[in-house]
Amino acid sequence: MPESSVLDPQAIENLRALNPGDNDEFLREIAQIFLEDTPKRITELDQSALTGDVEKFTRAAHSIKGSSANIGATSLRAAAEKLEHQSRVQGIAGAADLVDQVKTEFVRTQSALNTLIGK
Repeated sequence: MPESSVLDPQAIENLRALNPGDNDEFLREIAQIFLEDTPKRITELDQSALTGDVEKFTRAAHSIKGSSANIGATSLRAAAEKLEHQSRVQGIAGAADLVDQVKTEFVRTQSALNTLIGK
């Protein structure tokens, strides 16, 4: 799948504009933080779903939504937003499909970011 369908090109350009002329060093740093942190939030989703901790689950979904928006991962942001909304409105019972969608979108985002930053 093309990188542009996973990552918002404007968001990437906005990140580049924050530190122009650095040869994408800032972008690579932000991407690396995102790539290291998001799996931890996904683990929190899984663990809090098992323990029934709706508050922790919702916080993890919210965190994924925010960091995805910052990096321009539009599909991942949308999936996390749905998950956060569902957990706030209906709790976490029946959220497994949305968690799977978040995981799938993260893999796509991870691949696109690794291609973008030359990993």
